[in-house]
Amino acid sequence: MNNLKDRIIGEIKKIYDPEIPVNIYELGLIYKIEINDDNKVFIEMTLTSPNCPVAESLPNSVKENILKIDGIKDVDLKLVWDPPWTKDKMSEAAKLELNL
Repeated sequence: MNNLKDRIIGEIKKIYDPEIPVNIYELGLIYKIEINDDNKVFIEMTLTSPNCPVAESLPNSVKENILKIDGIKDVDLKLVWDPPWTKDKMSEAAKLELNL
């Protein structure tokens, strides 16, 4: 199961926020990744702001990338706003990349 989660994270890391040159995983936009016994993936993610210009396309990209992985049956993606995203959610690597 861990290997599958690593592959999911790998696919998510291919997606970048169009306004910030860091992938959305390192930005801390992915709050939860769960995989059930039927290989259905549950994702909770947020955006940098509710007015994000990619509010429609970014979650779809996440879902499409995960569905490309062999063995994944379905993806249930929930866009959440609580807790709100802040720069504190970014990984150390992302902070270094952005000189924060």
